[in-house]
Amino acid sequence: MLTRYFHDPITLAAVQALIAGSLAFFVVFLSYKLQLRMERDISIALVRGLIQVVIVGMVLLLIFQEPVAIGFVILAAMMIAAAQTSAKRARGLPDAFRVSLYSIVIGSGSVLLVAVAIGVIELKLSALIPVGSMLLANGMNTASLAFNRFRGEVLAHVGHIDAALSLGASPRAAVMPYIRAAILASLIPRVDSLRSLGIVWIPGVMTGMLLGGSHPVRAALYQFVIMSMILTVSALTSILAVLLMSRRIFTPAEQLILRGGQE
Repeated sequence: MLTRYFHDPITLAAVQALIAGSLAFFVVFLSYKLQLRMERDISIALVRGLIQVVIVGMVLLLIFQEPVAIGFVILAAMMIAAAQTSAKRARGLPDAFRVSLYSIVIGSGSVLLVAVAIGVIELKLSALIPVGSMLLANGMNTASLAFNRFRGEVLAHVGHIDAALSLGASPRAAVMPYIRAAILASLIPRVDSLRSLGIVWIPGVMTGMLLGGSHPVRAALYQFVIMSMILTVSALTSILAVLLMSRRIFTPAEQLILRGGQE
């Protein structure tokens, strides 16, 4: 229907965005009626999201004309921003930013470099930045989930950990059950997404390729490639994040420093 009245692609996209945003504001109304007190946060998120994504689109339009090397610089900056975001979720955990940065750089960076080296991701900015940002975002989210679960598990089992240490167990052995629990919990959303791929949902990459006129089978296979890389990145990032953090919650004398009541 809208295509009958708007023939310019940019104008059409702007109208579609405004309509979709207006529909989303229905959530603001529901929040008000149910007294959720999220009206301000949702409204700001919608407006901010629109402004940010348009700015990103304009920046990418300029960046795509630059050499490929600039893409790695941008991804490096994204890694730092991702580490800062993940560290904010690690309340009470020591050295959270550094652990987040190491985990995201190694987890996401290694998979990205291998994918580029063997040709899974084309060495051009229009592929490198979007795919790289997806890998980074999922690594960041997984690290946040892992930190949150690990902290909760440790605080809930302080007595067990202290007892294990008093009986001569190493710090790693004392917290290993909670390391496993944190890693497993952080990976559940990624595994479920891969398991339901194509049945419950058709992700954005495949949808974009289909809208762009790509062959459906090619779009489906490339989406599987992306999801497989996301799972790999998530697993590596989660494992690294929890293992590195597990070393930092003990003193040099092997005493647990993470206690209840910390924020």
